[in-house]
Amino acid sequence: MLVLVLTFLGFIAFQAFLKKYTPQPPVAQTQNQPAPTQTAAATPAPVMSASAAVIPNTVTKQGSAETETVIENDLYRITFTNRGAQVKSWILKEFDNDAQNGLLDLVNPAAAQKFGYPLSLWTYDEAVRNRLNSALYVLSETRPADPLAESIDRVTVTSAKGELAGQTLKAPASISFEYSDSDVSVHKTYKFDHSYVVEMQTTVEQKGATVTAFPMWPAGFGDQTKGSDYAASQIAYQYDSKVERLAIKKVSSGGTLQGPFHWAGIEDQWFAAVFIPQDPQSAAMVTLRNTIEIPHDASDRNNKQVDKVEILGTAVGSLRGLTADRLYIGPKALEELEKIPVPGITGAEPDLRAVVDFGWLGIIARPLFLWLKWTHDHIVRNWGWAIVLQTLIINLALLPLRLSQMKSMLKMQRVAPQIKAIQEKYKKYSLRDPRKAEMNQEVSALYKKEGVNPAGGCLPLLIQMPFLFAYYRMLGVAIDLRHASWGWVHDLSAPDPWHILPIAIVVTMFFMQRLTPQAAMDPAQQKMMNIMMPVMLGYISLNLAAGLCLYWSMGNLIGLVQQAVMNRTALGREMREMMEKRARKKDK
Repeated sequence: MLVLVLTFLGFIAFQAFLKKYTPQPPVAQTQNQPAPTQTAAATPAPVMSASAAVIPNTVTKQGSAETETVIENDLYRITFTNRGAQVKSWILKEFDNDAQNGLLDLVNPAAAQKFGYPLSLWTYDEAVRNRLNSALYVLSETRPADPLAESIDRVTVTSAKGELAGQTLKAPASISFEYSDSDVSVHKTYKFDHSYVVEMQTTVEQKGATVTAFPMWPAGFGDQTKGSDYAASQIAYQYDSKVERLAIKKVSSGGTLQGPFHWAGIEDQWFAAVFIPQDPQSAAMVTLRNTIEIPHDASDRNNKQVDKVEILGTAVGSLRGLTADRLYIGPKALEELEKIPVPGITGAEPDLRAVVDFGWLGIIARPLFLWLKWTHDHIVRNWGWAIVLQTLIINLALLPLRLSQMKSMLKMQRVAPQIKAIQEKYKKYSLRDPRKAEMNQEVSALYKKEGVNPAGGCLPLLIQMPFLFAYYRMLGVAIDLRHASWGWVHDLSAPDPWHILPIAIVVTMFFMQRLTPQAAMDPAQQKMMNIMMPVMLGYISLNLAAGLCLYWSMGNLIGLVQQAVMNRTALGREMREMMEKRARKKDK
């Protein structure tokens, strides 16, 4: 159990070490690079077509008043405004909000007011950018994808200009926004179907020259209500089999990541805004990083304390002018992401499954999740009980390893007196003395004679470790557990509000320590470990997800029963007798 705990803590420390000290993709270089792992902070000049002539635009298209258009399907309800031809609200119908009773709006209202709304445009000229995102566009076209479908629920025609306003469309459908004056001309088209994917095309021209303008998701997500929610944000992108993820500290605001990309965007723990360029070779991404103040405790209106947090955004488009992207806005649900084809990917599955980060043990974590989901869908329709059932099966499958470990420990204890005698024989020699090597030779010969494998006690634990780490990772990315209830726990992805599961971890581990034979340990040390180890791990588990604590405590409980049964076998009795005999010798 000590090896198990230390390995678990070592794993957490190693993850932090990797993030802090291992090389990360650079985020600010002055030259353009062809690979997606390189960046360029230089500001590209507006792209001009070879045949473009600088001719002022004499036709103007401008809205007379701000209006809204709603697009709706079974998954979302998107509210567009013609001011900037951008999104004011992006409600997901299958997910509720942490902070309020209602459906989740993926638009972060406080951040969007300061840093821009989704599907606004990024240009390297700030004056042009502000102008494009504040102008009143004309909703020039609205039509259903199926002409026979009655998709337009409400149409209001405004003044003599014939502008459309106040529409509600049901997907499949498409809408177009246009704006032009004597200097710039903008065209935006969006197409919607029954999935989370939106197709879009954008073009911007200034005095007849094509301007580099990227659609953006500039300011995080609406599910971010606490500092930890913002800290989970990162920028991610993929080209072929290579997936890169940039934490907040690795992102430079306004920096440009040169493509090619098969997809790129931002994500937090549960949701993602991913751009899928039609032309990966000409794609580029601008990274956005800003600071915002949020209430320290949103549930307490009398608490005026605020926290400063950093919020990420991104803009993805083509450096060649016309930007044609597909945009996935929705949950990081594996079954949904695997439905979204991404043509051209080689060396990996041609879809968006890589958006869900199962970590370096994904080869185990992903099958564990699929198994857990199958258990939930076909056996027990509750995620908590599905975890309990899966934990039982895993521990039963690992029972032979526990027995193997116990046998190996027994063999080691049998030869322990002889090993100690050999060590006493050579203890007068320093480690640098060549005669010290003779001690190792004698110990190896004794192991060979008695059939002892020194690594036999650790090998079963090493086999079990990947399952524990993979389960830890899997539960951290499984959006299916978000707001999933079990008993008194209302959200298996959040800490247990009553701390019952962490307490169960402490209690089960305490009895596990008492039942597990530890013949090689001094009684005083054993007594300290029986108390300190459970308390320490119980403290660590206070802020872990309730789903993980459920897996951990149930694993301890099952292991406790298994150990109690094994202690009644001949093998267990022999180990306990050996332990008691050694304790009596030390007392003398």
